[in-house]
Amino acid sequence: MLGKIIIIVLLLAIAFNLFRGLYFLVKDQDRGSKRVVNSLSWRIGLSIVLFILIFVLNYFGIIELHSLPQAPVETNG
Repeated sequence: MLGKIIIIVLLLAIAFNLFRGLYFLVKDQDRGSKRVVNSLSWRIGLSIVLFILIFVLNYFGIIELHSLPQAPVETNG
């Protein structure tokens, strides 16, 4: 359960930084402002952390990833 909460918090932080970058992009008229780049850099970093965290949690069995159902294999014989 803790793993899922951490994933949700990271997803919210990623969305927050995405919209924060959009806000800075619209509001900042100064071309030398680095706030958009910093915000989007944080989003990319958090996305990478989330991706690695999902694999680690799956490896240790804390969360279980689901796959698409496969068609049954027919045997001719």
